Amino acid sequence: MNDVLIGMMLDEGARSPHYASSGAAGADLRAYLKEDLILLPGETALVPTGIKLEIPAGFEVQIRPRSGLALKQQITVLNTPGTIDADYRGEIKVILINHGKEPFTIEPEMRIAQMVVAPCYQAKFIVKENLSSSSRGAGGFGHSGLN
Repeated sequence: MNDVLIGMMLDEGARSPHYASSGAAGADLRAYLKEDLILLPGETALVPTGIKLEIPAGFEVQIRPRSGLALKQQITVLNTPGTIDADYRGEIKVILINHGKEPFTIEPEMRIAQMVVAPCYQAKFIVKENLSSSSRGAGGFGHSGLN
């Protein structure tokens, strides 16, 4: 893997993003809370991390769910993947939703999501009279079938 240097500021007591293994694509983010936060079924919450980033131009940070929370508790990131733009300098916050049937307790310093650093491009959009043809054409949602 290639290293990307990202400047970071941490609020007092906040924990740095951390890769759980040497091959992990996502670094764990933790809840920066002073006390437990109860997330009721169907409810969303904007959970602070206490982290501010300086992402290099040409990159983004994607915020994604943790698979264990999604499978076992039905807790996920609502706008998956959430995009943190290179020019944003505010605190990283995670929009969590409880799709489960039971209240879920988010505890201080709990691992709530993961962040993936990814290269990105800005397109130059041009108006054309015709688009090139493709095998799919204008086929929409479900066009390719179930199998």
